[in-house]
Amino acid sequence: MCLAIPGQILDVQDGGGLFARGRVDFGGVVREVSLVCTPDAGVGDWVLVHAGLAIAVIDAAAAQATWAELARLGEAAP
Repeated sequence: MCLAIPGQILDVQDGGGLFARGRVDFGGVVREVSLVCTPDAGVGDWVLVHAGLAIAVIDAAAAQATWAELARLGEAAP
């Protein structure tokens, strides 16, 4: 089973093509992720990240619902 975690893009470093990267905030933990699969994502957007790769852009309500469910399961704190 795969798990993707929602995070909000803080900034984007356009390395072009396969090198597009961004810093993403996961509830206070900031990591650099690849944005190659989400080329239209920008600062402030919410993305689902799996294994260091943003795989989809989602809305803020979906991101918050996911964090709430993870917290309910005891897997994460929002």
